Amino acid sequence: MNEQEIIKALYEGVVTIVFEKLDTKEIRTMPCTLNNDISKQTMKLRKYSSNDTIVCYGLDVKAWRDVKINTIVEWYKGYPKDG
Repeated sequence: MNEQEIIKALYEGVVTIVFEKLDTKEIRTMPCTLNNDISKQTMKLRKYSSNDTIVCYGLDVKAWRDVKINTIVEWYKGYPKDG
């Protein structure tokens, strides 16, 4: 998986990341972005917390979240697919 592709897509618009939560192993589907116009956040991220984590703004929870790259099941541009 190329995390640079995900980060580029996050800056361009909305990305849905499907990942396994570390604590519960539950599969989570999260629409997120790094685009300030979409998130309405003025904070700019200077650097990610580590090389194996993507930090992004969760649009459904309206908060910053980090996702371990090795827990990502799939990702795609746009909001979550129906059903």
